[in-house]
Amino acid sequence: MKEHSQTPGGRRPRVPGTAVHKRSVRIAGHPTSISLEDAFWDALRELAEGREIKLSELVEEIDANRESQNLSSAIRVYLLETYRQALGAGGSAPRTEAGGGSTH
Repeated sequence: MKEHSQTPGGRRPRVPGTAVHKRSVRIAGHPTSISLEDAFWDALRELAEGREIKLSELVEEIDANRESQNLSSAIRVYLLETYRQALGAGGSAPRTEAGGGSTH
C-alpha cells in the first residue's frame, strides 16, 4: 500500500476538491442546507447544465426519489451512479433522470 506524505504538522496534505461546503438550495419552496465536497457541487452543476435544468430542480428530483439516506449522501450516490452509467454506455455528458432505472 502506498504511504501518504504528511505536512510538517503531521497532517496529510489536502486533496483538491475534498473541502466540504454547505450551500442552501430551495426544495419545494423551502431552503435546505446541503453539505457536499467541491467535486460533487461541480458534478451536480455540470449535470444540471447538461440537462438544461436548474440545480435546484435536479436536487428536487434526487430528493423525491431517494431512499432513507440523508440528502447529501443521496446526491453523492446519484452522481456516482449517473457517471458510472455514462462511462459504461460510452457516453460523455450524463443526462439521465433522477428516477430513471437506477437504484439509490
